[in-house]
Amino acid sequence: MFEKLFHMKDNGTTLHTELIAGVTTFMTMVYILALNPTILSAAGMDAGSILTATALASAIACFCMAAFSNKPFALSAGLGLNAYFAYSVCGAMGYSWQVALTAVFVEGVIFILMSLTNVREAIFNAIPVQLKTAVAVGIGFFITFIGVQNCGLIVKGPTLVGLYSFTQGAKTNASQGVAILLCLIGVVITAWMLIKGIKGYMLWGMLATWVLGIVAQLLGIYVPAPDAGYYSVIPTAFVSMPSSIAPTFFKLDFSFVANHFLNFVVVCFAFLFVDIFDTLGTVIGCASKANMLDKDGKLPGIKGVLLADAVGTTVGAVLGTSTITTFVESSAGITEGGRTGLTSVVTGILFLVALFLTPLFLTIPAFATAPALIIVGFLMMQQVSHIDWSDLTKAIPCFACITMMGFAYSISDGIAFGFITYTLLHVLTGKGKELSWLMYVLSILFVLKYFII
Repeated sequence: MFEKLFHMKDNGTTLHTELIAGVTTFMTMVYILALNPTILSAAGMDAGSILTATALASAIACFCMAAFSNKPFALSAGLGLNAYFAYSVCGAMGYSWQVALTAVFVEGVIFILMSLTNVREAIFNAIPVQLKTAVAVGIGFFITFIGVQNCGLIVKGPTLVGLYSFTQGAKTNASQGVAILLCLIGVVITAWMLIKGIKGYMLWGMLATWVLGIVAQLLGIYVPAPDAGYYSVIPTAFVSMPSSIAPTFFKLDFSFVANHFLNFVVVCFAFLFVDIFDTLGTVIGCASKANMLDKDGKLPGIKGVLLADAVGTTVGAVLGTSTITTFVESSAGITEGGRTGLTSVVTGILFLVALFLTPLFLTIPAFATAPALIIVGFLMMQQVSHIDWSDLTKAIPCFACITMMGFAYSISDGIAFGFITYTLLHVLTGKGKELSWLMYVLSILFVLKYFII
């Protein structure tokens, strides 16, 4: 049955591989169930309802991904977009969370129309092959940066970011130092299993690191410090009933659209613009890692991928959560060999299971999932060898894309700098005819985004 639905043989994978890949992807992104309610509740929304809405919307979007495209991409509430929702739209701008949800809903509907009319596919195909490779490498840099931050190894410092000081940290928060050491041990364990070719090495690496954390806590080496963000890694409960979704379900405010149309358009455009390029960047990176792109750099079946993303956003807004988007952590499952929609289905099912096992999944520490992100970053950055560094008109934009994605902590900003630089250098060197008209349009829009809008 699974073979008939997902065509695993044609995609060079097996049922066992797909199951492991789905579990691995879920394990690396389950943190969103704890983080999204924390962020969105700052806008005045009910935290329990947000968690339920996030899990349900994520599951539905993952199932849509499998049904529409048969691709191994997982989706959930996008980081950055949820912060914009809570802290900018509902915070600095002063709009209600109902208005913000309405903007997300409208964004989702627009995305559905764009996906059905091939607009988003055209944008994807307009990105030059070299720049697509750079996006994949940049995401490797970006996801590694996320990993080393999640475990506490990289912290804020006098030079913007810095390395955690074990000598100073021991005096203020010893738990962080222990968590970092456990993460580094986890990286070594995961890397060793990768080198040895052990199947499921990513998942086993996470579980091994978590078990080491449990042992460290039992021995008193790791001491939970909730105020500093270091919680107990030993589950105290396993089963709980999901919170009601009623406080956020279909709480849309269309009256605001009628009375403040221009203001609403600005809010909606911001969601729309960032989501388009975050999604395209993630899809490019993950598809490149899985060798899904054809010789022209196109992804067969991308319309279904983008449609699933759009439907997820629309459904998520109705349920009561911010923009649902394709997660870069999908690359963890892809690295494990996930190649079909079965990987997405497994991830979606685990999101539903998580509704009843929330205490267990939320106990998984960041230092246990960070090694997977770091190793995935390494694997994705290997593609840097596919960039033609001798052609400077292409190499410099690729460099801008890769570095800015990490330094700006944004996939869409990395793509923006890559686009603008690529277009400018081709025009200034007399190679402007090599570019499609869409590259010019998108580059202009990126410039407007930074200096006018």
